Amino acid sequence: MENLHDKRKVYEKSQLIESEIKQNPIEQFRDWFLDASENPAVSEANAMAVSTLEEDGCPRTRMVLLKEYTYEGFIFYTNYNSRKGKAIQNNHKACLHFFWPNMERQIIIKADLEKIAENLSDGYFHSRPKGSQLGAAVSPQSQVIPNKEFLEEKLKELEKQYENTEVPRPAHWGGYIAKPYEIEFWQGRPNRLHDRIIYELDGLDWKISRLAP
Repeated sequence: MENLHDKRKVYEKSQLIESEIKQNPIEQFRDWFLDASENPAVSEANAMAVSTLEEDGCPRTRMVLLKEYTYEGFIFYTNYNSRKGKAIQNNHKACLHFFWPNMERQIIIKADLEKIAENLSDGYFHSRPKGSQLGAAVSPQSQVIPNKEFLEEKLKELEKQYENTEVPRPAHWGGYIAKPYEIEFWQGRPNRLHDRIIYELDGLDWKISRLAP
């Protein structure tokens, strides 16, 4: 047993006040994301946790890389037959979470997910390194496999098959766009009086409120 009661830190690097925030949460996200991208202490600013609801009613969370964001939403790519893909098919809602501990910041996004257009998935797929393309094609993501060698052998076969030709995007692999309806920005503050600003979509407008920490 290990007592973790005294493992705590003081948050004091910044603050989040209403007079300085953007009225649109995507613009506020852009400002924070650029700060994180330019911070040498943050290794992957676009790494985010994506939580979906599985058939047994339990949420499941995994790390995914954000590949694009627009005023419409946040885009990432995956295997549509994976556990997350099947969960999204059954329940289109998900939660995205960014955590940048060196900046004492986190962002929590509740969103509706839908597949992006196939031509957009094609464009991103073919922009990836060929090894990544082959990896996406060879892996039956989330399915039980007999051993590690199973994938390595399949990869060798595909490398030979597509040695001098383009790798086609698998029909079961592509992008999702997460269209937000709630975004919370959290900034650590001293004495646990953290700043929490939440944007909630109300029709076409965003309602801005402060939450108690």
